[in-house]
Amino acid sequence: MMRLIETSMMGEKNMLVKQPKKMLIINILEILKKYSDENHRLTQSDFVRILKDEYNMDVDRKAVKRNLMNLVEAEYNIEFEKVIRINKFNEEEELYINWYLEKDFSDAELRLLIDSVLFSKHIPQKQAKQLIDKIKKLSSKYFRVNVGNILNLPENTVRNKELFYTIEVLDEAIEKGKQVEFIYNKFDINKKLKPRVNDEGEIRRYIINPYQMVATNGRYYLIANYDKYDNLSHYRIDRITNIKILDSNVKPKQKVKGIEEGFNLSKHMAEHIYMFSGPSEIVCFKAKKDIVDEIIDWFGDGVYFSDETDDEVTVKVKVNLTAMKYWAMQYVKHVEILSPDCLIEDIKKELRVGIEKYKL
Repeated sequence: MMRLIETSMMGEKNMLVKQPKKMLIINILEILKKYSDENHRLTQSDFVRILKDEYNMDVDRKAVKRNLMNLVEAEYNIEFEKVIRINKFNEEEELYINWYLEKDFSDAELRLLIDSVLFSKHIPQKQAKQLIDKIKKLSSKYFRVNVGNILNLPENTVRNKELFYTIEVLDEAIEKGKQVEFIYNKFDINKKLKPRVNDEGEIRRYIINPYQMVATNGRYYLIANYDKYDNLSHYRIDRITNIKILDSNVKPKQKVKGIEEGFNLSKHMAEHIYMFSGPSEIVCFKAKKDIVDEIIDWFGDGVYFSDETDDEVTVKVKVNLTAMKYWAMQYVKHVEILSPDCLIEDIKKELRVGIEKYKL
């Protein structure tokens, strides 16, 4: 009995329901979205055929043309060509051919958006797939076929399923100028998010003044002020859970060190390449000339080069000292820190520890 019911339901699903005429213009717009782009243009006959095959609508070419022109008058980005031909009565008549919908995004731009999702390190796999499917629908079916082979999401990523909700709440809080409260977490050896605790072992709740969200190094960060202090802090958004907006207003930026005269995001990001909190200072170092490209990639336009030789160049940049320590060790074969002295001593300590661990 169950088998008969299932078969009957499938049969009904596959039958095309005849649609009312008022749906014609909507269906034509859907056909333009799905089947047309600059390289795949449609004739009025194409519309007639697709409407019959997929929408069970019998229409003539005049009806198609009339509704297409209505969409054009409604300022949809529809392109077409107008040609003049001589009909059988030896009269001139206008023909409208090669219809397509000019998309808001080019295929290259959509590929870039998809790559951004694929290469992100914080979006849960299920949500990433859903987001990519939505991006793919912004173009025609031909784009969806062409990008099928680039989808390669890892199956074993550990992610915070509250991520998108957290972003929505933070966006609202920043827009309204309100404080937020949340639990800040870290992963344990079981790959589970574990709340940070205070000295008494109680779950620590953070009251934060949020100012900006940024994406860098494949992760989302919140730039904010922890309400107890007067400096800026950075929080991994994928480590935040149980967030809520408070009724209290954010601390004015004039009371936060580093943004008293306004928040310069590009300057802040250039100084905090690894998103460590803390002061920024002028750092001077020598570097091999073959890594100049990478220096500019990391520090942007705020770098100053001088004392060039055949192999080396002297570089000055304002940067967070903790971040610079790790950057200098990453490029230890190519870089020598010249100042400040405190940074040089800090790097020496780190290198001594490393050498001690790996000495022969």
